[in-house]
Amino acid sequence: MKILVTGGAGFIGSAVIRHIINHTQDSVINVDKLTYAGNLESLYSVDKSERYAFEHADICDRAAMDRIFAQHQPDAVMHLAAESHVDRSIDGPADFIETNIVGTYTLLEATRHYWNALDESRKNAFRFHHISTDEVYGDLEGTDDFFTETTPYSPSSPYSASKASSDHLVRAWLRTYGLPTLVTNCSNNYGPYHFPEKLIPLMILNALDGKSLPVYGDGMQIRDWLFVEDHARALYKVVTEGVVGETYNIGGHNEKANIEVVKTICALLEELVPNKPAGVEHYADLITYVTDRPGHDVRYAIDPSKIGRELGWVPEETFESGIRKTVEWYLNNTEWWSRVLDGSYSMERLGSAEA
Repeated sequence: MKILVTGGAGFIGSAVIRHIINHTQDSVINVDKLTYAGNLESLYSVDKSERYAFEHADICDRAAMDRIFAQHQPDAVMHLAAESHVDRSIDGPADFIETNIVGTYTLLEATRHYWNALDESRKNAFRFHHISTDEVYGDLEGTDDFFTETTPYSPSSPYSASKASSDHLVRAWLRTYGLPTLVTNCSNNYGPYHFPEKLIPLMILNALDGKSLPVYGDGMQIRDWLFVEDHARALYKVVTEGVVGETYNIGGHNEKANIEVVKTICALLEELVPNKPAGVEHYADLITYVTDRPGHDVRYAIDPSKIGRELGWVPEETFESGIRKTVEWYLNNTEWWSRVLDGSYSMERLGSAEA
């Protein structure tokens, strides 16, 4: 297959591309606008492959999308390009509406135009896989509840509302035009090459620098954590084996309160980096509780039994094994994250809603 991956220079997109190049015989066209979170260095291990091509383009640019489809003739689309940080969506929602909604619409129309012109066999085999988030479901009330593929949508933030909108667009293009689409909704990803505005890399790098570790509210917000390489395997399974029109929830079976995640990182750093920054006796002493962000959902948890039952996917990493691999990766790849922190992002707190 030849797979067009949007947002392939991002965190999850680059993991998907590395998986495809390293573990399959398929080819990839990486389409990425290279915003602040896009980083082609995350693909240095595979970008010399003859099965890899890069197109610097914006999914909102219809002419560029039409050219890329015509030139590369993909057999499937994996749509990951998105603005993805809740705090940034609170400070500046416009980019989220433009990329996540208008961009998805533009990509769907370019795909439909291309797909309609395919011969019958290629048309039947074609897939448009839209990668989304569990945040579209909103907040879980009870401690025993889980998101399933039929949970009603109730997004809380501008980010999750924009992703919910794009999910609805994708399903409408199947229902109205017959475009063969699939949707996946995943829990919180973590792992190597994660842009350091997100909780886990931010805590690792702040701790190494002796900076405070800001935890929202009481830190008891619960998230299900999914190792990014497990997610990449799941996404490839869906685009190659999933049933058109179906939704698959992808989770890691790893519910953790945010404060527990931060304390785990501190404990690992105590073990792996015992020589601390000046003035720091214990990494956990750096934990600082800050005002909670507006509309903060208390608990997300995914029931991933459908993808396990129907496609045979299960996560390989526990949270304990995955978080150790993640911390070790950041310790061993200072060159990567040092260049990421070149001034475009100074690890400041975002999302106060005061802007």
